[in-house]
Amino acid sequence: MSAAPAATADAVPAAKGGKKKLILIVVAALLVVLGGGGAAFVLLKKPAGDEDGGEDGRAEAHAPAAKAKPKHDASHPPIFVPLDPFTVNLADRDSERYAQIGITLEIEDPKTADALKVYMPAIRNNILMVLAHKTAEQLLTRDGKEKLATAIMHAAVKPLGYEVDEEEEAETAADDAPKKKKRKKKVAPALPVTAVHFSNFIIQ
Repeated sequence: MSAAPAATADAVPAAKGGKKKLILIVVAALLVVLGGGGAAFVLLKKPAGDEDGGEDGRAEAHAPAAKAKPKHDASHPPIFVPLDPFTVNLADRDSERYAQIGITLEIEDPKTADALKVYMPAIRNNILMVLAHKTAEQLLTRDGKEKLATAIMHAAVKPLGYEVDEEEEAETAADDAPKKKKRKKKVAPALPVTAVHFSNFIIQ
């Protein structure tokens, strides 16, 4: 009779110990789940923070572009001097070709505009000489138009006393004898005419 109660008494502590272990396991599992959830929350929140930082970074990266110095000062806009249209026979030998070209000179100094008006007959003469030296094939390409604009710019400032090396001779020599070495170009001085714009360009 005494053996049975002893066995029951041993079983009760064993059962209590099993419940404690089960509780510990459940608590440990909850801690793992909560820890994983917290870690996941932190990890998910961090990229959002990075995106905000990325946006700030992108704003900083784009800030210099927004603050980039414009080509012209808004308080001192450039001055445009339109010239009367030019109609000139071109230098084509195989056929008779001519060009109708509208030209506008861009300058930055108002005094230069007045000087250009004073020397306009000489300026128009120089530009006509430049145009008459070109062929239709040369003027039909973008590169040809860019070279023409440079030549016109140089021709326009010569009457004002600016000496610029002629590029026409160098181009002609390059076309006639492409194997010859081109002479080194000197550093171009700052010219009062900063750009040449074409308002009309017709070749027939």
